[in-house]
Amino acid sequence: MSVTRRNFLGGAGLIGAASIMGGCASRGGLFDMTPGAPMHCWGAPKLPHIRLGVVGMGSRGCGVVGRMCNLPGVTVTAVCDNVPEKIARAQKMLANKKRPAAKEYLGDEAWRKLCDDPNVDVVYNTTPWALHVPVQLAAMKNGKHVFTEVPSAFTVDECWELVETSEKTKRHCMQLENCCYGEIEMLTFNLAKLGMLGEIVHAEGAYIHDLRHMCKTEWPGCECWRFEENRVHGGNRYPTHGLVPLCLTMDINRGDRLDYLVSLDSNQVNFKAYMDATLKADNPRRQSKVKMADMNSSLIKTANGKSILVQHDVSSPRPYSRIQLVTGTKGAVCDYPYRIVFEDKPGSGAHKWYDEERAKAIREKYRHPLWKTVGELAKRVGGHGGMDFIMDARWVYCLQQGLPLDMDVYDLAVTSCLCELTETSADNRGRTMDIPDFTRGDWRRNKPLGIVDIDLDKMGVKADKVEAAAGQITV
Repeated sequence: MSVTRRNFLGGAGLIGAASIMGGCASRGGLFDMTPGAPMHCWGAPKLPHIRLGVVGMGSRGCGVVGRMCNLPGVTVTAVCDNVPEKIARAQKMLANKKRPAAKEYLGDEAWRKLCDDPNVDVVYNTTPWALHVPVQLAAMKNGKHVFTEVPSAFTVDECWELVETSEKTKRHCMQLENCCYGEIEMLTFNLAKLGMLGEIVHAEGAYIHDLRHMCKTEWPGCECWRFEENRVHGGNRYPTHGLVPLCLTMDINRGDRLDYLVSLDSNQVNFKAYMDATLKADNPRRQSKVKMADMNSSLIKTANGKSILVQHDVSSPRPYSRIQLVTGTKGAVCDYPYRIVFEDKPGSGAHKWYDEERAKAIREKYRHPLWKTVGELAKRVGGHGGMDFIMDARWVYCLQQGLPLDMDVYDLAVTSCLCELTETSADNRGRTMDIPDFTRGDWRRNKPLGIVDIDLDKMGVKADKVEAAAGQITV
C-alpha cells in the first residue's frame, strides 16, 4: 500500500516499515507521545444563541435551513454556494419563515470567507465530498465548530489532520451521521445499554441504495461528482451510515476499538447495464469503466474480539437497507424490516423472530428517550423519517447547554478512514489492514455514551410551533 505521512512520523525505520505491511499503523503505539483523546467528553462553553453558516446549498443544505427555522436560539447568518439559484432558494425559505436574510457567499472559493465570518459560530458543511476536509480545517482554524456530512474524510492522513486540528483549536468536529438517530438504531442502543441483548458478539450494517440514476444526473453548474467517486474508487466509499450506529452501541473508542479489517469487492456489472439501457449511444459515460463494485463486504475485528460486517452497494436493483443487525448472548435485533428476539429462558434457544405484535410491543416499551421526547415533532418536520431533526436538535441542545456532543472527532476518524483502508484491502486480495487508534490508547479509559435526551423547555421549543420544513430528503 502507499505510505502515508503518519507511518513515518518521527523517522523511517525498520519498525515503521514493518508496521505498514499489515495496514496503516496506529500513530500512538510507535512514534507519538501526544496524550490520549482530549476532545472526548469535552464540552465547549455554553453558546445560547448559535449563529450558523451553511456551506453547500443543494438538497442537504436547503434541508438544514428549513429545519433550523424550528429551533429557537439558532440563526442562519450565512449561506454559501457557487450557484446563485441555490442561494436564492435558501433565502426564500428564510423569508417564508419570517427569518432575516443570511449573508451570501457566492463562488467556488467563497466558503473560505464564510469560515472567516465573525458572525458565524458554527459551520454546517453539506458540500460535495472533495470539500469536506478543506472546509472543516478552515472552519476550525478560524475558531468555528464544524459539522460535516458523511463521510467527513477519505484517507488516514486526512483523519489524523482533523483529529489534530480539533485538539489544537479546541473546536468540535463532528460527523453528521444522522442514522445514529434513527428510531430502530436508537432502540437497539437502548436495549444494549439496558443489558437486554447480553454481551454483544457480532453486528452487521450496510449502505444498500440503488443510486444508478446518478450516472446520468447533472445539476446546473455542478458535475455529477457522486458518480465520479464511484467511477474511480472501489472498497466502501460510504461506510458510516451502517457502521457508526453500531460503533456507538458497541462502545467503540469507549472501552473497545476497531482493530483491523479485511475487504472484498465483487465484480461490477450493474452500472454498465444501466447505462447501456438508459443513455444515448453517443453519451461518453457509456464508455466509463466503473471501479466501484456492485457489492463490497468488509469484516472488522475489534480489540475485544467482536466482529462487524459492513457492506456497500449502490448499483444493484434491490431495496434500500442499512441492515442494522446486533446480536448478543441474550438476543438479537435487526432492521429492514424490523425484527427482534430474545432467548426467553437461558438455554432455550431463539429459532425464529417474534411475531409482529410482540415485536411492536417491545419497540414501544423500550423506545429511546430522545424518540419519546422529539420523535413526533421530528416526523412532522421531516428529513429521513425525522432523524435529521433529532440529530440537529441534539447537537444544538448540547452547544447551548455546554455539554459534550454525542460523537466526537475520534468517531469521525475511525469510521471515515475505512474509505481508504477498505479500498486498499480489496485492491490487494483482501489484505489485512490495521485500523489506526486515533484515541492513542484512551479508548480503554473513555466513558461510554449514555442514554441521552434533550429538554424542550430549556431550548424554548413549543410543540405547537414546530412545522414541516421545506426541502427535506426522505431517503
